[in-house]
Amino acid sequence: MLELLNIVYDHNDFVIFVKPPGLSFHSEDGPGFVVKAEQQLQTKLFSVHRLDKVTSGLIILAKNKVAAAKFTELFTTNSQNEKQIEKFYIALSAQKPKKKQGWIKGDMAKSRRGAFKLLNSNTNPAVTRFYSYSVKPGIRAFLLKPYTGKTHQLRVALKSLSSPILGDALYACKEQTDRVYLHAFALKFKWNSETIQLINWPEQGEHYVSNEFKMLNQHLSQPWNLDW
Repeated sequence: MLELLNIVYDHNDFVIFVKPPGLSFHSEDGPGFVVKAEQQLQTKLFSVHRLDKVTSGLIILAKNKVAAAKFTELFTTNSQNEKQIEKFYIALSAQKPKKKQGWIKGDMAKSRRGAFKLLNSNTNPAVTRFYSYSVKPGIRAFLLKPYTGKTHQLRVALKSLSSPILGDALYACKEQTDRVYLHAFALKFKWNSETIQLINWPEQGEHYVSNEFKMLNQHLSQPWNLDW
């Protein structure tokens, strides 16, 4: 029996799903996220952005080629180095960061074992801004807003702060846990004259479902209203 994906927003031009952690975006050793979404809706869908296999959360699929082209435009960085779609992620780390909020900027280069590293140069940099919050002793939450869309950008950004994402063994997290704690948490964009604002709190992972983590709701109920 097909395990249904969670749909949080259904529009004539697109649909927004919640991708579970551990599900490949494209098909690898079995049907990937896009194929599962198409099977569920019994229609052709078009990918306009993606999430790593380990990452859960909000993801948009277009229902037609015209909408897909429009989303590609919205996801393209403009002259102010900003995208017209705002994306926000929540990550957890067991390591204290070098700083508690601010910018992480730098070029990225391939490293070992499929990983990437952050460089000191800024020729074509990955740009991320973040805030962090104490969840409980030994666990810190990071609200991240990427301004660029580099592969593994947020995972590399937190590694550069000496706070690798909890469960992310590829980026030197040594703690054993039940998942990689990175979740695509919120989206904000305009579609024609309509402003779409969505939040999806993570529901998988013992630390994400803890009462201490849920206390962050008071800080993060309107992430787009923070000073970015």
